[in-house]
Amino acid sequence: MTATARSGVLRSIAQEVADALPLAVEEVVLTGSVSRGVADDVSDIEMLILTQGELELGDCFSLAAACGLVDRGTWGQQGVPTKRVSGYRDGVPIELIWWSRAHAETAVDAIFADDLSTTADALANGVALRTSGLLAQWQKRLRHYPDELARARIEDAALTWGGFAPAGLLTIVRPGERLALVERMVDDASRVVRIVFALNRVWQPTLKRLADRAATLPQKPERLAERIEQALTDPDPRRALLVLTELQAETVALAPDGPNINRARKWLSDGREILAQHLG
Repeated sequence: MTATARSGVLRSIAQEVADALPLAVEEVVLTGSVSRGVADDVSDIEMLILTQGELELGDCFSLAAACGLVDRGTWGQQGVPTKRVSGYRDGVPIELIWWSRAHAETAVDAIFADDLSTTADALANGVALRTSGLLAQWQKRLRHYPDELARARIEDAALTWGGFAPAGLLTIVRPGERLALVERMVDDASRVVRIVFALNRVWQPTLKRLADRAATLPQKPERLAERIEQALTDPDPRRALLVLTELQAETVALAPDGPNINRARKWLSDGREILAQHLG
């Protein structure tokens, strides 16, 4: 796929930021839409910066300022190994994530254990703007998605689909329960995506640009992203929940047997029938 023109512009700015960092910085990885070549006019620049030791947030702010970032801020939890600095350069929003080398190794190990973040996808699609060889090592490791990890993630994603009476779904389609309905549907849709990417042994991305990211996956329900969009925008709460429940049922039908998946198949089937009856 040919990179967008905007990706080239933003990558040049990211390289200028990387080049302005001190030599003590071991690794600078461009991530996000720019690294994948799909940036558009509203895309920002996301970068991972690796240092030998852990920096204080104030030091990260100072280094970001030296790289030309203005209107600097931070986000997320404070007092943790990951430091975050945001800002603008040439009018472009930039997000810098700072890791120590030790934390980076811990974070990569966690991908193969209990980490459900999108770190793996970011690294697997990252582009080295400065490197000591670590990104290549991580990407080599990430080329293998263990079967046992996929099974564990699929089972975990199906955990909430069962265990209470399927008729309980009717309690969130009552008038005045839109917040509860949307809360449930967003969680269910996110779990569908987790299962689909695990089925295909592809590290899960963020939920942005889902249609494009899922387009090449061989194992998935038809019109995955479109049906999620339909469920989340349909003004009829019963029809919306039915659309999503049908998508969930088709997703678990693709998954390997397991305690949660097997329970979910029966529960979703029953729930689909109940919703269909009340929709009619």
